[in-house]
Amino acid sequence: MPKIRVLVVEDSLTVRKRLVEVIRSDPDLEVVAEAENGRQAIELCQALRPDVITLDMHLPILDGVSATEHIMGHFPTPILIVSSSTNRGDLFKTYDALAAGAVDVLDKPSPDEVDGAWESKFLSAIKLVSRIRVITHIRARLGSVGRASPPRLDLPLPPAHGVDQPYSVIALGASTGGPGALVDVLRGIPIGLPATILIVLHIDEPFSSAFADWLGNQTSHQVSYARGGETLAQGRGRVYMAPPGRHLAVTAGSIWLSSAPERHSCRPSVDVLFETLAKDCARDVVACLLTGMGRDGADGLLALRRAGAHTIAQDEATSVIYGMPREAALLGAAERILPLSEIGAAVTRVAAKGGR
Repeated sequence: MPKIRVLVVEDSLTVRKRLVEVIRSDPDLEVVAEAENGRQAIELCQALRPDVITLDMHLPILDGVSATEHIMGHFPTPILIVSSSTNRGDLFKTYDALAAGAVDVLDKPSPDEVDGAWESKFLSAIKLVSRIRVITHIRARLGSVGRASPPRLDLPLPPAHGVDQPYSVIALGASTGGPGALVDVLRGIPIGLPATILIVLHIDEPFSSAFADWLGNQTSHQVSYARGGETLAQGRGRVYMAPPGRHLAVTAGSIWLSSAPERHSCRPSVDVLFETLAKDCARDVVACLLTGMGRDGADGLLALRRAGAHTIAQDEATSVIYGMPREAALLGAAERILPLSEIGAAVTRVAAKGGR
Protein backbone atom coordinates (compact mmCIF):
# COMPACT_ATOMS: atom_id res chain seq x y z
CA MET A 1 0.00 0.00 0.00
CA PRO A 2 1.50 3.40 -0.97
CA LYS A 3 2.70 5.59 1.85
CA ILE A 4 0.93 8.84 2.71
CA ARG A 5 3.07 11.67 1.33
CA VAL A 6 3.44 14.62 3.72
CA LEU A 7 4.69 18.16 3.11
CA VAL A 8 5.86 19.76 6.38
CA VAL A 9 5.64 23.57 6.54
CA GLU A 10 7.22 25.17 9.63
CA ASP A 11 9.61 28.11 9.94
CA SER A 12 11.27 26.93 13.15
CA LEU A 13 14.04 24.50 12.24
CA THR A 14 13.86 22.84 15.67
CA VAL A 15 10.11 22.28 15.51
CA ARG A 16 10.25 21.25 11.84
CA LYS A 17 12.88 18.60 12.52
CA ARG A 18 10.81 17.20 15.36
CA LEU A 19 7.71 16.99 13.18
CA VAL A 20 9.69 15.28 10.44
CA GLU A 21 11.20 12.84 12.93
CA VAL A 22 7.76 11.90 14.29
CA ILE A 23 6.30 11.44 10.80
CA ARG A 24 9.22 9.27 9.66
CA SER A 25 8.71 7.03 12.69
CA ASP A 26 5.45 5.79 11.15
CA PRO A 27 5.88 3.22 8.36
CA ASP A 28 2.68 4.41 6.67
CA LEU A 29 3.95 7.96 6.20
CA GLU A 30 6.78 9.65 4.31
CA VAL A 31 7.98 13.25 4.24
CA VAL A 32 8.24 14.35 0.61
CA ALA A 33 9.54 17.85 1.36
CA GLU A 34 9.99 20.56 3.97
CA ALA A 35 9.18 24.27 3.63
CA GLU A 36 10.10 27.17 5.91
CA ASN A 37 7.78 29.83 4.45
CA GLY A 38 4.43 30.14 2.74
CA ARG A 39 5.82 30.76 -0.72
CA GLN A 40 7.89 27.56 -0.59
CA ALA A 41 4.81 25.69 0.63
CA ILE A 42 2.84 26.77 -2.44
CA GLU A 43 5.65 25.96 -4.86
CA LEU A 44 6.34 22.53 -3.35
CA CYS A 45 2.65 21.68 -3.14
CA GLN A 46 2.16 22.52 -6.80
CA ALA A 47 5.25 20.58 -7.88
CA LEU A 48 4.94 17.50 -5.67
CA ARG A 49 1.18 17.23 -5.03
CA PRO A 50 1.49 15.70 -1.54
CA ASP A 51 -1.36 13.80 0.09
CA VAL A 52 -1.44 16.09 3.11
CA ILE A 53 0.24 19.27 4.40
CA THR A 54 1.09 20.12 8.02
CA LEU A 55 1.07 23.90 8.18
CA ASP A 56 2.13 26.47 10.76
CA MET A 57 0.28 29.81 10.77
CA HIS A 58 3.27 32.04 11.52
CA LEU A 59 5.46 31.92 8.42
CA PRO A 60 7.79 34.44 6.78
CA ILE A 61 7.29 35.87 3.27
CA LEU A 62 3.74 34.48 3.03
CA ASP A 63 1.78 33.52 6.15
CA GLY A 64 -0.26 30.39 6.72
CA VAL A 65 -3.61 31.99 5.86
CA SER A 66 -2.37 33.28 2.50
CA ALA A 67 -0.74 29.95 1.70
CA THR A 68 -3.97 28.11 2.55
CA GLU A 69 -6.05 30.45 0.39
CA HIS A 70 -3.77 29.94 -2.61
CA ILE A 71 -3.47 26.18 -2.23
CA MET A 72 -7.20 25.60 -1.70
CA GLY A 73 -8.11 27.96 -4.53
CA HIS A 74 -5.76 26.46 -7.13
CA PHE A 75 -4.65 22.91 -6.22
CA PRO A 76 -6.72 21.73 -3.23
CA THR A 77 -4.78 19.60 -0.77
CA PRO A 78 -5.79 18.42 2.73
CA ILE A 79 -4.19 20.76 5.28
CA LEU A 80 -3.63 20.08 8.98
CA ILE A 81 -2.83 23.29 10.86
CA VAL A 82 -0.24 22.71 13.59
CA SER A 83 -0.13 25.76 15.82
CA SER A 84 0.82 26.86 19.33
CA SER A 85 -0.77 30.32 19.18
CA THR A 86 -3.90 30.83 21.25
CA ASN A 87 -4.18 34.61 21.61
CA ARG A 88 -7.16 36.30 19.99
CA GLY A 89 -5.36 37.59 16.89
CA ASP A 90 -3.65 34.28 16.19
CA LEU A 91 -6.88 32.35 16.74
CA PHE A 92 -8.59 34.57 14.18
CA LYS A 93 -5.90 33.60 11.66
CA THR A 94 -6.51 29.94 12.42
CA TYR A 95 -10.24 30.40 11.80
CA ASP A 96 -9.47 32.26 8.57
CA ALA A 97 -7.43 29.27 7.38
CA LEU A 98 -10.15 26.81 8.37
CA ALA A 99 -12.71 28.91 6.50
CA ALA A 100 -10.39 28.93 3.49
CA GLY A 101 -10.40 25.14 3.39
CA ALA A 102 -7.88 23.81 5.93
CA VAL A 103 -9.36 20.61 7.35
CA ASP A 104 -8.36 20.55 11.01
CA VAL A 105 -6.13 22.12 13.65
CA LEU A 106 -3.82 20.55 16.22
CA ASP A 107 -1.87 22.27 18.97
CA LYS A 108 1.89 21.90 19.07
CA PRO A 109 3.30 19.71 21.87
CA SER A 110 3.68 21.33 25.28
CA PRO A 111 6.51 20.58 27.72
CA ASP A 112 4.16 18.72 30.08
CA GLU A 113 2.84 16.30 27.43
CA VAL A 114 2.82 12.64 28.46
CA ASP A 115 5.52 10.79 26.52
CA GLY A 116 4.16 9.61 23.20
CA ALA A 117 0.66 11.06 23.67
CA TRP A 118 1.08 14.07 21.40
CA GLU A 119 3.00 12.07 18.80
CA SER A 120 0.21 9.51 18.58
CA LYS A 121 -2.41 12.26 18.23
CA PHE A 122 -0.33 14.00 15.55
CA LEU A 123 0.13 10.86 13.45
CA SER A 124 -3.55 9.95 13.73
CA ALA A 125 -4.55 13.47 12.65
CA ILE A 126 -2.30 13.32 9.57
CA LYS A 127 -3.79 9.99 8.49
CA LEU A 128 -7.34 11.17 9.07
CA VAL A 129 -6.88 14.48 7.23
CA SER A 130 -5.14 12.77 4.30
CA ARG A 131 -8.26 10.72 3.57
CA ILE A 132 -10.53 13.72 3.20
CA ARG A 133 -11.64 14.70 -0.28
CA VAL A 134 -11.08 18.44 -0.32
CA ILE A 135 -12.82 20.78 -2.74
CA THR A 136 -11.73 23.91 -4.56
CA HIS A 137 -12.57 27.03 -2.57
CA ILE A 138 -13.49 29.72 -5.08
CA ARG A 139 -13.81 32.28 -2.29
CA ALA A 140 -10.22 31.51 -1.28
CA ARG A 141 -9.11 32.03 -4.88
CA LEU A 142 -10.82 35.43 -4.90
CA GLY A 143 -9.19 36.34 -1.59
CA SER A 144 -12.40 37.05 0.35
CA VAL A 145 -11.88 34.56 3.17
CA GLY A 146 -10.95 36.12 6.47
CA ARG A 147 -12.40 39.52 5.69
CA ALA A 148 -15.51 40.88 7.32
CA SER A 149 -18.59 40.87 5.13
CA PRO A 150 -19.59 44.15 3.47
CA PRO A 151 -22.33 46.32 4.98
CA ARG A 152 -25.75 44.79 4.48
CA LEU A 153 -29.34 45.94 4.52
CA ASP A 154 -30.76 45.19 7.96
CA LEU A 155 -34.29 43.99 8.56
CA PRO A 156 -36.13 45.98 11.25
CA LEU A 157 -36.86 43.90 14.32
CA PRO A 158 -40.52 43.82 15.34
CA PRO A 159 -41.38 45.17 18.79
CA ALA A 160 -40.41 42.97 21.71
CA HIS A 161 -43.03 40.40 22.64
CA GLY A 162 -43.81 38.07 25.47
CA VAL A 163 -42.60 34.49 25.63
CA ASP A 164 -46.04 33.17 24.74
CA GLN A 165 -46.02 34.86 21.33
CA PRO A 166 -44.64 33.20 18.16
CA TYR A 167 -40.93 33.09 17.46
CA SER A 168 -38.65 31.12 15.16
CA VAL A 169 -35.51 29.16 15.91
CA ILE A 170 -32.74 28.35 13.44
CA ALA A 171 -30.54 25.48 14.68
CA LEU A 172 -27.25 24.69 12.93
CA GLY A 173 -24.85 21.82 13.58
CA ALA A 174 -21.42 21.39 12.00
CA SER A 175 -18.04 19.76 12.46
CA THR A 176 -15.11 19.44 10.03
CA GLY A 177 -15.44 22.18 7.43
CA GLY A 178 -17.87 23.97 9.72
CA PRO A 179 -16.17 27.37 10.08
CA GLY A 180 -16.45 28.19 6.39
CA ALA A 181 -19.92 26.63 6.09
CA LEU A 182 -21.27 28.65 9.02
CA VAL A 183 -19.93 31.86 7.49
CA ASP A 184 -21.74 31.10 4.23
CA VAL A 185 -25.03 30.24 5.94
CA LEU A 186 -25.04 33.25 8.26
CA ARG A 187 -24.15 35.61 5.42
CA GLY A 188 -27.28 34.33 3.70
CA ILE A 189 -29.48 35.22 6.69
CA PRO A 190 -30.48 38.92 6.88
CA ILE A 191 -29.49 40.90 9.94
CA GLY A 192 -32.55 41.49 12.11
CA LEU A 193 -34.45 38.37 11.07
CA PRO A 194 -36.87 37.74 13.98
CA ALA A 195 -35.35 34.38 14.85
CA THR A 196 -32.99 33.03 17.48
CA ILE A 197 -30.06 31.20 15.91
CA LEU A 198 -28.42 28.36 17.86
CA ILE A 199 -25.14 26.76 16.75
CA VAL A 200 -23.17 23.71 17.78
CA LEU A 201 -19.71 23.40 16.22
CA HIS A 202 -17.14 20.73 16.97
CA ILE A 203 -13.83 22.55 17.47
CA ASP A 204 -11.32 21.50 20.08
CA GLU A 205 -9.99 23.64 22.87
CA PRO A 206 -7.85 25.73 23.07
CA PHE A 207 -8.78 26.82 19.55
CA SER A 208 -12.48 27.41 20.23
CA SER A 209 -12.29 30.28 22.72
CA ALA A 210 -12.59 33.22 20.29
CA PHE A 211 -14.62 31.59 17.53
CA ALA A 212 -17.89 33.37 18.36
CA ASP A 213 -16.20 36.77 18.05
CA TRP A 214 -14.61 35.79 14.74
CA LEU A 215 -17.90 34.51 13.35
CA GLY A 216 -19.60 37.78 14.28
CA ASN A 217 -16.86 39.76 12.53
CA GLN A 218 -17.21 37.62 9.41
CA THR A 219 -20.99 37.82 9.13
CA SER A 220 -22.12 41.06 10.84
CA HIS A 221 -24.43 39.01 13.09
CA GLN A 222 -24.43 39.45 16.87
CA VAL A 223 -22.72 36.20 17.91
CA SER A 224 -21.84 35.10 21.44
CA TYR A 225 -21.34 31.96 23.47
CA ALA A 226 -24.47 31.07 25.43
CA ARG A 227 -24.21 31.57 29.19
CA GLY A 228 -27.36 29.66 30.07
CA GLY A 229 -30.69 31.14 31.08
CA GLU A 230 -31.30 33.15 27.90
CA THR A 231 -34.84 32.83 26.51
CA LEU A 232 -35.50 32.03 22.88
CA ALA A 233 -38.15 34.72 22.60
CA GLN A 234 -35.83 37.43 23.90
CA GLY A 235 -32.94 36.22 21.76
CA ARG A 236 -34.50 37.10 18.42
CA GLY A 237 -31.93 38.57 16.08
CA ARG A 238 -29.04 37.01 18.03
CA VAL A 239 -26.77 34.02 17.47
CA TYR A 240 -25.88 31.81 20.44
CA MET A 241 -23.15 29.19 20.21
CA ALA A 242 -22.46 26.22 22.45
CA PRO A 243 -19.42 27.19 24.52
CA PRO A 244 -16.32 24.98 24.50
CA GLY A 245 -16.85 21.72 26.35
CA ARG A 246 -20.55 22.31 27.18
CA HIS A 247 -23.70 20.88 25.68
CA LEU A 248 -26.28 23.43 24.50
CA ALA A 249 -29.90 22.47 25.30
CA VAL A 250 -33.33 24.08 25.25
CA THR A 251 -36.01 23.49 27.87
CA ALA A 252 -39.23 25.46 28.39
CA GLY A 253 -38.15 28.08 25.88
CA SER A 254 -34.83 28.78 27.62
CA ILE A 255 -31.21 27.91 26.84
CA TRP A 256 -29.33 25.68 29.24
CA LEU A 257 -25.77 24.42 29.38
CA SER A 258 -24.68 20.99 30.51
CA SER A 259 -21.49 19.08 31.30
CA ALA A 260 -23.23 15.75 30.78
CA PRO A 261 -21.22 12.94 29.16
CA GLU A 262 -20.15 13.23 25.53
CA ARG A 263 -22.41 12.04 22.72
CA HIS A 264 -20.60 10.44 19.78
CA SER A 265 -17.36 11.51 21.53
CA CYS A 266 -18.55 15.12 21.29
CA ARG A 267 -19.30 17.80 23.86
CA PRO A 268 -20.98 19.98 22.70
CA SER A 269 -23.13 17.56 20.73
CA VAL A 270 -25.50 18.51 17.92
CA ASP A 271 -27.82 15.67 18.92
CA VAL A 272 -28.28 17.15 22.40
CA LEU A 273 -29.42 20.48 20.98
CA PHE A 274 -31.65 19.00 18.27
CA GLU A 275 -33.30 16.45 20.57
CA THR A 276 -34.16 19.02 23.24
CA LEU A 277 -35.59 21.34 20.58
CA ALA A 278 -37.69 18.43 19.28
CA LYS A 279 -39.23 18.02 22.73
CA ASP A 280 -39.61 21.73 23.46
CA CYS A 281 -40.61 23.75 20.39
CA ALA A 282 -40.18 21.68 17.22
CA ARG A 283 -42.88 23.51 15.24
CA ASP A 284 -40.92 26.76 15.62
CA VAL A 285 -37.64 25.25 14.40
CA VAL A 286 -35.80 25.04 11.10
CA ALA A 287 -32.68 22.91 11.59
CA CYS A 288 -29.76 22.19 9.33
CA LEU A 289 -26.97 19.66 9.61
CA LEU A 290 -23.83 20.86 7.85
CA THR A 291 -20.52 19.30 6.82
CA GLY A 292 -18.81 17.10 9.37
CA MET A 293 -17.28 13.77 10.25
CA GLY A 294 -19.23 11.06 12.06
CA ARG A 295 -22.94 10.91 12.75
CA ASP A 296 -23.58 13.48 15.50
CA GLY A 297 -26.81 15.35 14.75
CA ALA A 298 -28.41 12.77 12.47
CA ASP A 299 -30.64 11.22 15.14
CA GLY A 300 -31.52 14.64 16.50
CA LEU A 301 -32.47 15.90 13.05
CA LEU A 302 -34.75 12.89 12.63
CA ALA A 303 -36.38 13.60 16.00
CA LEU A 304 -37.00 17.18 14.89
CA ARG A 305 -38.54 16.13 11.58
CA ARG A 306 -40.83 13.64 13.30
CA ALA A 307 -41.90 16.37 15.74
CA GLY A 308 -42.86 18.75 12.92
CA ALA A 309 -39.75 20.88 12.42
CA HIS A 310 -38.34 21.89 9.05
CA THR A 311 -35.11 19.99 8.43
CA ILE A 312 -32.26 20.42 5.93
CA ALA A 313 -28.96 18.63 5.30
CA GLN A 314 -26.03 19.95 3.27
CA ASP A 315 -25.37 18.08 0.03
CA GLU A 316 -22.33 15.95 -0.72
CA ALA A 317 -20.86 18.16 -3.45
CA THR A 318 -20.39 21.18 -1.16
CA SER A 319 -19.49 19.32 2.06
CA VAL A 320 -15.86 19.15 3.12
CA ILE A 321 -16.82 15.83 4.72
CA TYR A 322 -20.12 14.22 3.82
CA GLY A 323 -20.42 12.35 7.10
CA MET A 324 -22.98 13.91 9.42
CA PRO A 325 -25.32 15.12 6.64
CA ARG A 326 -25.00 11.76 4.88
CA GLU A 327 -26.11 9.93 8.01
CA ALA A 328 -29.09 12.27 8.27
CA ALA A 329 -30.00 11.68 4.63
CA LEU A 330 -29.82 7.90 5.07
CA LEU A 331 -32.18 8.11 8.05
CA GLY A 332 -34.67 10.23 6.11
CA ALA A 333 -34.12 13.00 8.65
CA ALA A 334 -33.82 15.81 6.08
CA GLU A 335 -36.82 17.17 4.24
CA ARG A 336 -34.42 18.80 1.81
CA ILE A 337 -30.80 18.25 0.84
CA LEU A 338 -29.32 21.51 -0.42
CA PRO A 339 -25.99 22.93 -1.59
CA LEU A 340 -24.33 25.25 0.89
CA SER A 341 -25.04 28.34 -1.22
CA GLU A 342 -28.82 27.83 -0.88
CA ILE A 343 -29.10 27.03 2.82
CA GLY A 344 -29.05 30.58 4.21
CA ALA A 345 -31.92 31.66 1.98
CA ALA A 346 -33.85 28.45 2.67
CA VAL A 347 -33.77 28.77 6.46
CA THR A 348 -34.60 32.47 6.17
CA ARG A 349 -37.78 31.76 4.20
CA VAL A 350 -39.00 29.37 6.88
CA ALA A 351 -37.94 31.45 9.89
CA ALA A 352 -39.49 34.63 8.48
CA LYS A 353 -42.92 32.98 8.77
CA GLY A 354 -42.61 33.16 12.54
CA GLY A 355 -42.83 29.48 13.48
CA ARG A 356 -46.30 28.44 14.63
